[in-house]
Amino acid sequence: MAITLDEAPIFIGGYERSGTTMLMLMIGSHPRIAVPEVTWYYPRFRAYLHTYGDISKEENFRVLLHEMMFGLLVPFFGIEVDEDSILDEILTHVPERTFPGAFAGVMNWFVSKKGKPRWVEKCPQNIFHVASILEDFPNAQIVFITRDGRDSGATYMQSKFGPTNVYAAAELWKKFQVAARHWRARLDGSQWLDVRYEDLVREPENILKRICGFLGEDYSPDMLGFHETAYARNRGRNPDHAPIARPVTDELIGEYKQYLSIREQRIFAGVAGEELAENGYEIDVDPIETSAGDAALFLETDMRTRAANFDLMGHQYAFSRFNEGLVERWEERRQAGIWDESDRPADQDPNARLWMETIAEQARLKTRFGTHPKE
Repeated sequence: MAITLDEAPIFIGGYERSGTTMLMLMIGSHPRIAVPEVTWYYPRFRAYLHTYGDISKEENFRVLLHEMMFGLLVPFFGIEVDEDSILDEILTHVPERTFPGAFAGVMNWFVSKKGKPRWVEKCPQNIFHVASILEDFPNAQIVFITRDGRDSGATYMQSKFGPTNVYAAAELWKKFQVAARHWRARLDGSQWLDVRYEDLVREPENILKRICGFLGEDYSPDMLGFHETAYARNRGRNPDHAPIARPVTDELIGEYKQYLSIREQRIFAGVAGEELAENGYEIDVDPIETSAGDAALFLETDMRTRAANFDLMGHQYAFSRFNEGLVERWEERRQAGIWDESDRPADQDPNARLWMETIAEQARLKTRFGTHPKE
């Protein structure tokens, strides 16, 4: 069942390394809005509800809620809890035994700890789950941030968790833009807001005022102090997120020119030139069209390299391993007769299926190439 909250929920999406974390910290620094660590609840759970059986039954609902709470990358959003009673505590905030009920229950519990009435949830892949988000929370507001794909792609390729070649980075950025284009054309200005990273870092106060207007909130200068929060300081210790521990700056605009060769820039333009132009980014190289054979090689190489590199990923490995653990538990429940293939929704959103297929492919390659996490 759909849940219409008195305080409209806010969901942020956007390609990784496009400023999604900075934006969520800015919004979460507002006096009325709280932001937790990334939940990944829509890509990790919403499309797989059939694997939990009838979640209106208390036992099945508690299994879902347990996996949602105990699988967070930052345990319990960094809040000290009694692990033996945390589910019972969250259940007091759950409005109904459904997925949106579980989601709202967790977030309501979180904001109760923060003393704020409204919440924002950021997950880059939210853009692939907008249909489900609006089905669950009809008054949700979506904020989508776009950064020059060459900049975000170059940065993403340097991270521990990103694509390992420019073709894979460009193809993924293109998918985000295509999904955003779909929803931009279907949602009105009360539910959809586009934010350009470049505008945000060049004119932070003006853009934040526009965002507050969209959200129906008064602007607060506290939003520009996002980098002083404990969250930003902690995240900023990781080289992948170092910029969020500093005041907003435009010094990273155009950084792709330092990291991508001319050939890589041409490959990116060949893959996503239409989307670059559509979003107002100038292309100053001649695009290269990648053949089907080369494209397949780029993508296979990317997946193989990611699989082989998992042993080097430190804490990021725990997150990848939890995804694998979820797949194992889905299979265990299938073998226990809790669900079967006939329970799988036939009309799943194609964007949600994209995420499901990605997880399945990663698991396949790790098994095929014999790579396993270190304990």
